[in-house]
Amino acid sequence: MASTVSAAGARLLHFDASQRMISEGAAFVAGGVNSNFRLGMAPGPLVFERGEGPWLHDVDGNRLIDYYCGMGATILGHTPAPVARAVADQARMGCIFAGQTRLEFEVAQLLCSRIPAAQRLRFASSGSEVAQAAMRLARVATGRRNVIKFEGHYHGWLDNILWSTAPALNAAGPADAPVPVAGSTGQDPSDAAGLAILGWNDLAAVEARLARGDIAAVLMEPAMCNQGAIAPAPGFLEGVRAACDRHGTVLVFDEVITGFRLGPAGGQGLFGVTPDLALFAKALANGYPVAAIMGRADLLDLFVRGGAVHGGTFNAQPVTMAAALATQRELTPEAYATAGVQGMRLQEGIRAALSDAGIVAQVVGFPLMFHVAFGLDRPARTYRDIAAGDRAGYARFAHLLLQRGVRVLERGAWFVSFAHDAAVIDATIDAARDAARAWASG
Repeated sequence: MASTVSAAGARLLHFDASQRMISEGAAFVAGGVNSNFRLGMAPGPLVFERGEGPWLHDVDGNRLIDYYCGMGATILGHTPAPVARAVADQARMGCIFAGQTRLEFEVAQLLCSRIPAAQRLRFASSGSEVAQAAMRLARVATGRRNVIKFEGHYHGWLDNILWSTAPALNAAGPADAPVPVAGSTGQDPSDAAGLAILGWNDLAAVEARLARGDIAAVLMEPAMCNQGAIAPAPGFLEGVRAACDRHGTVLVFDEVITGFRLGPAGGQGLFGVTPDLALFAKALANGYPVAAIMGRADLLDLFVRGGAVHGGTFNAQPVTMAAALATQRELTPEAYATAGVQGMRLQEGIRAALSDAGIVAQVVGFPLMFHVAFGLDRPARTYRDIAAGDRAGYARFAHLLLQRGVRVLERGAWFVSFAHDAAVIDATIDAARDAARAWASG
C-alpha cells in the first residue's frame, strides 16, 4: 500500500483497495453503495472488514478511529461483548417466528420505565417507518391532515417527509416564510401540500401556524442534530408543548438521533419536555435494526381500536430484540458520566486545534454528539446559520483527518461512543492538530 508522510511525520493513509472494490461492486450494486447517504465523501465510499470498540478496520488494512459510530447508532462502540453474546444466544434459538417472544415485552417494559413519553410502544425496523406511523396516528387522532416540519430536520427518506432537510438557501424562500424544497428528484410535488415548513427555534411562527387549527402534528428533533447540534432556544420546547395543548395538536419528538445520545431518556429527559409521541432507532439496539414509536396510551391504542394500520414482517425480530435488551442494560449513569467527560474533552481539544491554526469555526453540541462548522463566528441557532458556513472547507478538513486515521462525517457531525477512551481521544486531538495545520497551510 502506497503511503505519504504528513508535515508532522505521521504516515498518511490511502484507500486504493476500497476504491477498487467500490468500482467493481458498482457493476451489481448501484453506485457501489446501498444508501445514497454513503456517497460523496472523499476519497469515496470505504469498504470495511470489521469493527471493535472505537475502531474500524478497512480492506486497505487501515485502522480508523470511528466518529461515524454507524451514523450515531453504536453508542457502546463496535461489537460490545454483552450485545454480541445476546445476539449469538438468540440466533441459536431462532430468527423469526411471525409471533411474539418474551424478549420484546422485556425491552418494551424497560423502555416504558425509562422514556417519559412512553406509556405504550410499538417496534419497527427503521426511523423512517416510525415517522410514518406517528403522522398516521396524529391524523387519526385529530382528523386533520397537515404537519409542521422544520428546516434542517430529517424524518426519513419517504416522499411525504423528505422536504427541506438540507435545502439550498437560494431555493428555500425567505427565512420567515420558508418554502418546501424536495430532497430528491422524483418526488411528487403534491406530497408537500400537507407540510408546513418553519424555521427552527421560531416559537412565534409555530404559534401563528397552529392558530389556524389545521395541524395534526408538530414533528421535530428535540435538538436539531441532523444538521448541526443545535439545542432548542430557552423556552422553545416548552412553548411548542403549550401551543400544541391549546390547539389540540399532537407533539412528536423524533429522537432517532438524540435518543440515548443525549442521555438514557433522550432529549425529552434532558430538556424536561414530554411529547405525545416519540420516535427512537439507531442507538436503541447499538445499530441492530430496531426502531420504536412510543407515547400516550390513547394514541398508540389507535393501532388496536382506531383502524390505524401498523405492520412489518421484521418488527420485534427476536435477534434484534436480544440486541436491544443487552444494549439498554449497558446504558448506566456511570457509563454516561465517563463517556461524557471524554466527549467534552474531545470538543475542547478540537476547538483549541482549530483556533491555534487560525481557523474560524464553531464546535458545539452535547457530550456524545457534537458538530463542527467552519466559517461561523458564533454558534448557530437555525439551519440557515449552519448552511452559511464553509461546508467545502470542513469537508477538506474531514479528508485530512481521514488520511490521519480519524473518520468523521463530512457534514460536521461527530458521534462519541462509550468505547472512546482517554487514549483514543488523545490520538484524535493529535490528528486534529496535524490536520488543522495542513488545512491552514493550503
